[in-house]
Amino acid sequence: MRVLVAVLPFAGHVAPMQALVRELTARGHDVRVYTGSAYRSRFEDAGASVLVWRMAPDFDEHALERTFPQLRGKKGPRQLLANVEHLFIRSAAGQAQDLLAEWRSEPWDMLLSETTSVGAALAAERTTAPWVSVAITPLSLPSTALPPSGLGIRPGRGPVGRFRDRALRVVSRALTRRLRTALDETRATAGLGPSPVPFEAAGFSPTLILATGSRSLDYRRPDPPPHLHYVGTLGVFAGTPHPQWWAEVEHATAPVVHVTQGTQNLNPDDLLRPALEALADEPVLVVASSGVAGHDRLPFPVPENVRVAGLLPHAELLPRTSVMITNGGWGGTLAALSSGVPLILAGGDLDKPEVAARVGWSGAGIDLRTGTPDARQISAAFRRIRSDPSFRAAAKAVGRELGEGGGVPRAVDLIEQVETPDPGESPSAASGA
Repeated sequence: MRVLVAVLPFAGHVAPMQALVRELTARGHDVRVYTGSAYRSRFEDAGASVLVWRMAPDFDEHALERTFPQLRGKKGPRQLLANVEHLFIRSAAGQAQDLLAEWRSEPWDMLLSETTSVGAALAAERTTAPWVSVAITPLSLPSTALPPSGLGIRPGRGPVGRFRDRALRVVSRALTRRLRTALDETRATAGLGPSPVPFEAAGFSPTLILATGSRSLDYRRPDPPPHLHYVGTLGVFAGTPHPQWWAEVEHATAPVVHVTQGTQNLNPDDLLRPALEALADEPVLVVASSGVAGHDRLPFPVPENVRVAGLLPHAELLPRTSVMITNGGWGGTLAALSSGVPLILAGGDLDKPEVAARVGWSGAGIDLRTGTPDARQISAAFRRIRSDPSFRAAAKAVGRELGEGGGVPRAVDLIEQVETPDPGESPSAASGA
């Protein structure tokens, strides 16, 4: 097949899609990737050709405010709404313009996109190739029986809980009216009419949805679509070098605790500082990540039992890890659970509260219910998770289920089962493309 893969240029989005691209090219498919210039080499290394954002505003994920000043000063739910409106929705017309120009130049047999790539969804409506979407964040597909996704709220129980969830869905529609307006305006710019689906479902394919994670990390849905498949974890970045002190991890006799704030919202005072303070007197080796390659120091003194690196080789670190303290990045969370590592989560922004709530619901970790915990809260959670074996047992159970999802090979098997145009024929653009 000729496959066009659309990926927003964020580290957490790129890693799972890169794994799919690598498998597709290994199976002989011709893959083009549409993403930001910062990740050109990542996908070229995976065997794909790369089309970078042109009409869409290419951006630096570590300095979003330079390109999207509307995000400046936003935190928590306000940050989530601003990101969805300006970064995901209003940039989508430019993305669609780029993709449709590529389609006219050289059509593809299949479009594969991650679910925050709204521009790919718009392009899919104006081309004739089938479209597959990959949920690289917690599955946010709307449900008639669950609270709105993204708020970090678990489903209610009993009649009162169901009434609360129904009320939350009504309130959510009112609070997100601006996002629906933004989507319809963006669709008009792209030459399309009003959205035929709720904006929460705009990035989900009607043909095939591949959801990272597992059923135990998604609330029980009474209405899952038949084309939804949970595929476990799709991998993390490979090739991260070992820090100079790596031998201390390999030969550690004390438990290893990994502390990370992921790769977004990297103010170390939010989680790194209080976590390192909480663990300073514990008989553990603390391995902390700053979240930026090459940034191997923190802007404050660290305790003697702490080692710091910008990024870390998770595939080798996590099997040696006793507990992970994290802001709840989905990729890192899935990687930890795949290794049976229980979690302490401080999810404060974007999809992080949702991740923390789902892990807490599964029993595989503790949701601190804040993105800025103090040392006392972290210390109490750490001692609880170390003394209660149920957390590790639940983490191992979730890890087994993630493994049963099949990962990259099963995801690509499902992609290959989608009916596509005859490879010998050149698909023609739909009317208006």
